[in-house]
Amino acid sequence: MMNKLIFDNIHDLSLKDTLDCGQCFRWKEMDDGGFYGVVRGKAVTALMDNDRLIIDGAEEADRALWADYFDLGLDYSAVREHLASLHPVMADSARFAPGIRILRQEPFEALICFIISQNNNIKRITGIVDRLCEHFGELIGDGVYAFPTADRLAALSPDELAPIRAGFRHRYIIDAAKKVADGTVDLEQIRRLPYDEARASLMQITGVGVKVADCVLLYGLHRLESFPLDVWMKRAMAMLFDGSDPSMFGEYAGIAQQYIFHYARNHPEMFIE
Repeated sequence: MMNKLIFDNIHDLSLKDTLDCGQCFRWKEMDDGGFYGVVRGKAVTALMDNDRLIIDGAEEADRALWADYFDLGLDYSAVREHLASLHPVMADSARFAPGIRILRQEPFEALICFIISQNNNIKRITGIVDRLCEHFGELIGDGVYAFPTADRLAALSPDELAPIRAGFRHRYIIDAAKKVADGTVDLEQIRRLPYDEARASLMQITGVGVKVADCVLLYGLHRLESFPLDVWMKRAMAMLFDGSDPSMFGEYAGIAQQYIFHYARNHPEMFIE
C-alpha cells in the first residue's frame, strides 16, 4: 500500500500555477488535477484538496523534505501584502496568482535544466529533460528515472549526449557537470555567497550567462532576491513599471518576478501598442 503525506491548513499554494509556470520541468498534470513528478529521486503525486496538500507515495520520514520543497515555511500572504504596497501594478499582479510559490529544487538539476532552457520552450525543455533522465538517470521505479548526477554526466562526451537532442547545449551540460563534480563550482557554497559573487561563480560555466545564472540562483538555490530578466520580462518591466529597476522589490524580488510574469502572460492585451 502506498504511503501518503498530508499537510493541513495550506494556503497560498496552487499546484498548477506553481508547477506549470516554467520554474521546474519534471511534473506532469493528471486528469484529476493532481501532478505526478520526481523530486530528489522520489516519485510522487501531489494534489490539493481544499486547504490540504496531499503527497501520495511519500514517506513520513520525508515530511521535512516536502515541506521544504514547496516552501511551506514562508508566509506568502505576508510577502504578497508587502509587494503589493510597493506599486499599484504589483498589487494587481500579486492578487492575480496568489498560489504561486518558489520551489526549493535540487541545485544541480536546476542548473542543468536552465542550461537546457536557453532559446527553448517549456514543452521542448521538458522533452529534453525526460530523455536526459531516461538515458543517464538511475532507475527508481517502473519506467521512472532520477535526475542524473554530476559525476555521471561529467563522464560523457557531447556525442554520447546526442540521444537527448539538446543540440549546442550538449557541451554546456558536460562543462557544468565537470565543474560541479570537481568542485570548481560549489553549489552549496554559492548559496551563501554575496549575490554578485554567486552569479559570477555560476558564470564560470560555459554557456551560463546572466539570465541562466539568475534562474539557477532563484529556482535552485532559493535566492529570493534574484529577478531573472528575459525579453518578455524586460518588456513587462518597461511597460508596467516605467522601466524601474527590479531591485525595487527587495529581498522578495524573485517572488515578484513570478507574479509579474504570470500576470503579463495572462494579460497580453496590455502589450498591444
